[in-house]
Amino acid sequence: MLNQDEFDQLLAWLDSDPEKAARKYESIRRDLIKGFLSNHCHEAEDLTDETINRVAKHASELRASYEGEPERYFHGVAKYVRHEYYRRVKRVIQPPPEAPESDELDVYLKCLEECLAKLTPKQAKLIKVYYQEQKKAKIELHKAISKTLNVKAGALRGRVFRAREKLIPCFEDCVKRAAPQ
Repeated sequence: MLNQDEFDQLLAWLDSDPEKAARKYESIRRDLIKGFLSNHCHEAEDLTDETINRVAKHASELRASYEGEPERYFHGVAKYVRHEYYRRVKRVIQPPPEAPESDELDVYLKCLEECLAKLTPKQAKLIKVYYQEQKKAKIELHKAISKTLNVKAGALRGRVFRAREKLIPCFEDCVKRAAPQ
């Protein structure tokens, strides 16, 4: 948390004119929030505050030694804050879904077949083949599919992603319709 002296030092570093410093501060804050949001950081305002607090802790030193635009320094610190956020969020592990009962499994399989039929034949075949194997065999299979289709691994993943974008909503809707009320 910032104290008043640190905040005053920060504003003085931004500009000697208090009005200009306040406008610069607001502009930097707005840009940081936009930057965090565009990088899929859902806690953009908190991360912006953390970035500003870190910079403010060193404002008196920066004022004496830093050469260049203060905005660049803020964005450099924001980069580190963003990486810390990604590491923290990545560590949150979702438990696997519970295994479905045998009657639910039938519904899932029926819905999967129904939704695969709504894809183009190429997309349906790709999904069926792409998810056949596990572990090392899966990696080898993906390499073989890429070679067969004459595409790079990233392009293959993109094709699968686009097919899944159509498949998943259809599947979830089908399962909801089939669930007993």
